[in-house]
Amino acid sequence: MLRTLFLQPPSFDGFDGGAGSRYQAKREIRSFWYPTWLAQPAAMVPGSRLIDAPPAKMGMGPILEDVKNRDLVIMHTSTPSFPSDVRVAQMLKDANPKLKIGMVGAKVAVQPDESLAQGSPIDFVARNEFDFTIKEIAEGKPLAEVDGITWRNENGEIITNKDRAMIEDMDSLPFVTEVYKRDLKIEDYFIGYLKHPYISIYTGRGCKSRCTFCLWPQTVGGHRYRTRSPEHVAAEIKLAMKYFPQVKEFFFDDDTFTDDLPRAEAIARELGKLGVTWSCNAKANVPYETLKVLRDNGLRLLLVGYESGNQQILHNIKKGMRIETAREFTKNCHKLGIKIHGTFIVGLPGETKETIRETIEYAKEINPHTMQVSLAAPYPGTFLHKQASENGWLNEEEAELIDDNGVQIAPLHYPHLSHTEIFKSVETFYKEFYFRPSKIFAILKEMVTDPQMLKRRLREGVEFFQFLRQRHSS
Repeated sequence: MLRTLFLQPPSFDGFDGGAGSRYQAKREIRSFWYPTWLAQPAAMVPGSRLIDAPPAKMGMGPILEDVKNRDLVIMHTSTPSFPSDVRVAQMLKDANPKLKIGMVGAKVAVQPDESLAQGSPIDFVARNEFDFTIKEIAEGKPLAEVDGITWRNENGEIITNKDRAMIEDMDSLPFVTEVYKRDLKIEDYFIGYLKHPYISIYTGRGCKSRCTFCLWPQTVGGHRYRTRSPEHVAAEIKLAMKYFPQVKEFFFDDDTFTDDLPRAEAIARELGKLGVTWSCNAKANVPYETLKVLRDNGLRLLLVGYESGNQQILHNIKKGMRIETAREFTKNCHKLGIKIHGTFIVGLPGETKETIRETIEYAKEINPHTMQVSLAAPYPGTFLHKQASENGWLNEEEAELIDDNGVQIAPLHYPHLSHTEIFKSVETFYKEFYFRPSKIFAILKEMVTDPQMLKRRLREGVEFFQFLRQRHSS
């Protein structure tokens, strides 16, 4: 067995771990997600170690010392972080020239040859799902015999092996909680809308929806929702409760946990027996009856992608959602006391000054408990990237999606809507949503009744204004 290190490298100050991957930018509120996509193969490699440098505030010194005694390093990368990650890989090779370095993630999955050509210290990249791929390499299997990789041979030639079959038996994957316990400090991970400390895991992979901008279903996870059994999920939650009695909330980071409603209800009933508080990603079309079952069994919050308040834009991005359906769903959540963290995107195809205004007014009307606004990000491998390139909406020099400080830029522009107008609309959106008297009163009321929330909101307020200041300087 190769001595293996799974590495989430250091990044810019304020880096957001981003839903189990390397997120595209600093967020308006500092947060860190679990490195679940690395923890999963790490759980399959005995004697391995996972270093998640950003939340641990770890610099390169300890990492360079660690790799002196390693044979293999697996790094998670992304389009925005790739140049920085290649520099880190070179530093690792300089510290240990015998080291074998592989990269995983959506960036290298869709651009394997280009990634190897641009990253000379990289020995191989894994395409699509990579759990068993990495396990086989760590076991010493020759690269030429490993499905699902593109690699560099001794002559420097780039070789593409055959694809690896998707994992069908999701219960065959070991619990990532074991790696969390072994290598991570869970208090390092926090998100403004989740209770702290929290734990995040996946109960399945893939998403039935066809949203043109969404990265993971189009590159790694696929559009079939492949799931773990409710009993398997409950068993991991029981283990996590034993390992981490301080945890206040569990979050299920599946692309759309509610894609399979009977299964969602079955898992909820298992969690109800355990008496835990939990949250998940959901589409804004869950019926009232299911919402009630989830709420009655510990559901506290849903993370919901509304994206836009304009129906035509939802059609343009193949969201498969009606505005009225989302409005009714949100009313039902309010009625049941289920909190919502709503996410919106500005700059999607069809966006105009008028549709941005429409979305802002829609967000204020449906009034999720909290919300975030992102700039449309055309990641390579997505339909949105192909569409933007073909229509001249994307400047290639801005394809890395962030500036030198890690602040997200507005890479898309249209004949009727400029980069600058899209970029500035984010700040307008936040100010109009949060600085309403009713919203301010609701936040103050929440802070008064929860001292921990008071401390968190004060910190987030400072971070938010620092973020705005940096956006202006960028």
